[in-house]
Amino acid sequence: MKKYCINRNNTEQWKEDIKKSVMFYNNWFLTFAPSTYVNARQDAINRVNNAFQKTNCFNLLSTDILKSVPEAITILRMATTPPLARDRLVGLSDIPKSLITSLENGKLPAKMEESKLDEYLNRIVAVIINLLDVDIMPWLSDNSSPKELDQLLATHVIGDRVCGSLSDPIIRNGQERRQLDCITKYLIDKGYQFVESKSIKDFRNMDKGSFSFHLNVPVKMDRTQTVNMPIDAVIMRRSAKKGDYPVLIECKSADDFTNTNKRRKEEAAKIEQLRNTYRKSIEFVLFLSGYFDSGYLGYEAAEGIDWVWEHRMSDLQRAGV
Repeated sequence: MKKYCINRNNTEQWKEDIKKSVMFYNNWFLTFAPSTYVNARQDAINRVNNAFQKTNCFNLLSTDILKSVPEAITILRMATTPPLARDRLVGLSDIPKSLITSLENGKLPAKMEESKLDEYLNRIVAVIINLLDVDIMPWLSDNSSPKELDQLLATHVIGDRVCGSLSDPIIRNGQERRQLDCITKYLIDKGYQFVESKSIKDFRNMDKGSFSFHLNVPVKMDRTQTVNMPIDAVIMRRSAKKGDYPVLIECKSADDFTNTNKRRKEEAAKIEQLRNTYRKSIEFVLFLSGYFDSGYLGYEAAEGIDWVWEHRMSDLQRAGV
């Protein structure tokens, strides 16, 4: 594949594209976020109600509860005052962070001894009980049953806290689905075939006209160590010849300018590792949507990284896709 330029050298067009990208993202957010948040909020309220039922409205918290419903840890963290972040609960309980991660994924750690698990869970429960928010759950002060209105209010307050703590991941997951769906539609319309990543042994041997998502690409960290670099989208051109590499695409969607500039070095580190492993012929392209300003674009262009705008999918044609 001969050298090409998609957008990195079109500096006169950057300003207009930045505006269009921001508008594209904001229009999506205004459509997607409200309904998604409503659904997530109702799900969170249902989870709080379930936790109330299993604990007699938090009057009966115990390690057995966490063993039977590990994911209730998220509800319990949001029922304290102030609501406890994961790391804060880890510090106060003096437990491994991996335990909290396992619990929030609805699992108990498989390799932890039962006695050690009980000790850690007891510490968690002790911290939670000490910090439970009695202002929104006044029945806890005298270990009584809650009035209907008090329980309803507490359910909604804790549910909102849970939903707020999950809103960023919800939006990020929605962004990723939107971008991958957009790439899929474009490629299918062009006659490409989707292939599951688990069926691909070596990204360099993909069939012409095929593409995949979330594929691991091995890169060398040094002379002895190789690690897998996850790539969002991998596309082997329909025009590819023997020995050609597929195009590697990193999906990036951002809701503010500050965060993108903080993280812009991540892509530079990735392209350096890829080039050190596969030489300069490897192709690494960004798929951008949202808040990416000229500072970010200039930095990536200086590193030799090009990009496609989601608001103009025809950019992929310039890369021969």
